Amino acid sequence: MKDVRNKSHIDVVEKKTGKRKKFPINSKLKELIDLFIDGKPNDEPLFKTKRNGRLDRFQAYKIINSACKKAGLDCKIGTHSLRKTFGYHHYQQFKDVVLLQKIFNHSSPSTTLRYIGIEQEEIDQSYNNFIL
Repeated sequence: MKDVRNKSHIDVVEKKTGKRKKFPINSKLKELIDLFIDGKPNDEPLFKTKRNGRLDRFQAYKIINSACKKAGLDCKIGTHSLRKTFGYHHYQQFKDVVLLQKIFNHSSPSTTLRYIGIEQEEIDQSYNNFIL
């Protein structure tokens, strides 16, 4: 709870790169977090599991994958899928590949576009909409 209680940002260290990342807590999320953590001790994990206490990435993957199967989706969807989906929709809304590149810590805008699957989609759209 201490990672989010009375905080304006969530600080994370990325496992893959070791880089620090700060995510702002917007007013709506702040309201939901405050309701969720009300009355809970500061040293308690934000998301607990029955087995080992803290929810880790693998357990989150299993939960997401199980929910997809229950919803009738026959594909593997996990935490990385959520990251890519966020990127795709962020790009569709803001069309700012450089900002998204910084969010993902990618080395170039082309890497970011390829990562979120935009490159081929934009090429196809360009061909389909080209009229002389």
